Formats: sequence, structure tokens, C-alpha cells
Amino acid sequence: MAYKISDECISCGACEAECPVQAISQGDDKYVIDADACLDCGACAGVCPVEAPQAE
Repeated sequence: MAYKISDECISCGACEAECPVQAISQGDDKYVIDADACLDCGACAGVCPVEAPQAE
């Protein structure tokens, strides 16, 4: 299952820098994860200060 970024996202960019496959990008109002590229590694969740990335 891919991770998804919740509405708690504060657009700090910490998750984008941590993603090993560049599956995270800035969306209109928060960062978004490309579910097809996500490896489900959880690296993004480990660095997020507000725990926005969640396993689906």
C-alpha cells in the first residue's frame, strides 16, 4: 500500500527530500505522493514534523 499525505501537511518539504524514488511533489495546497511510484518504505513518515504521510 502506498502512503498518502493528509490535510495535516504544512508544506515544509521534508518528506520530498527524503523520498528515495522522488514520488513526492508539491501539490496545489499540500505535498502529494505518486501512489504508483511509492515503495511504501515509510521514509517520508519518519521525517514529517506533523505526521502527515500515512499508510493507506
